[in-house]
Amino acid sequence: MKQKKKIFVAVTNDISTDYRVHKICSYLIKKGFEVVVYGRILPNTFLVKRDYKIIRKRHFFNHNFLFYAEYNIRLFFYTLFRKYNYIISNDLDTLPACFFVSKLKNIDLVYDSHELFSEGPELQGRKFVQNFWRKLEDYFLPKINKSYTVSQSISEFYDEKYHNRMGVIRNIPFKNDNKEIEQVSFPTNKKTILYQGVLNPGRGIKPMIQALHFIDNLDLIIIGYGKVEQELRDFVIQKKMEDRVYFLGRIDRDKLMNYTKLATLGMVLEEPLGLSFKFSLPNKLFDFIHAEIPIVAGNMPEISRIINQYKVGVMVDDYSPEKIAKKINEVLGDESLLSEIKKNQRATKEILCWETEAKKLDKYFK
Repeated sequence: MKQKKKIFVAVTNDISTDYRVHKICSYLIKKGFEVVVYGRILPNTFLVKRDYKIIRKRHFFNHNFLFYAEYNIRLFFYTLFRKYNYIISNDLDTLPACFFVSKLKNIDLVYDSHELFSEGPELQGRKFVQNFWRKLEDYFLPKINKSYTVSQSISEFYDEKYHNRMGVIRNIPFKNDNKEIEQVSFPTNKKTILYQGVLNPGRGIKPMIQALHFIDNLDLIIIGYGKVEQELRDFVIQKKMEDRVYFLGRIDRDKLMNYTKLATLGMVLEEPLGLSFKFSLPNKLFDFIHAEIPIVAGNMPEISRIINQYKVGVMVDDYSPEKIAKKINEVLGDESLLSEIKKNQRATKEILCWETEAKKLDKYFK
């Protein structure tokens, strides 16, 4: 019997919540590969059952330079003494170890850039740290033959800088993304606008909270967790919005679409905090399309490209609470527009689906 080719996948985050990595690994399993994913244990880690092997390591350090150094040293020695046909490096923080092992052992390296790493919002104003990551990109990215990223704008940015012709594989849901169907409800009977995703700076949540002052009969539902969660909860109290904003916490991806479908509108109000956010194509944009939830979005290049091409939502002029509220009131008051957007979303989700997008991976894995 012919032995399966082995693919080693490196991530620095918690694999239980990285849906992009999961979808790619699942596709490669179906194509006949044996897949091993190497991640880490975090305080909120939960166990997941997958068709591929998952290795989680607990680290002495979990933040800043010491974590990245420890992670890459341990990753290097772990892969050095094992046999793989491919290594997938997810983002720049896994790349040093993956690159050097691939060269030493003559293994095919595939780089998956989930974002414009060196231009992320958390690096803005931290010149020394940002320059460190830029130097790593300058060293590694021109030397990698196989790479892809999540949006056309990021691909064009890297190609202009490094002439590396990075491909584009967007983070799009399956056509039927309800893995576990169950009856759920929101803690309000009003119309709702939904934010789902990581609670980090620059997601437009504070302006949306303030915009509620100018909108009647609409509450904000927040699904997710992250570093600014407590700050947002305090902000809600400060703005006296406790009866208009509801935090549902972390919800398993396999159950998330049950909640998404309940919303009246979906918000994709990423703010341009650095080029990484400016060029981003958030997962929730596609989630809302698949749930047939009309989208209220900020005017960013990749987001506006989808909104304008497929007519699946509306754009706000700027991020002032008054302008956001004005646009939302216009949409809620126009039943024919809402109906047209939902009709467009039904057609669009047949085109923008993982079943089609995943086929682009065939070019990288023979």
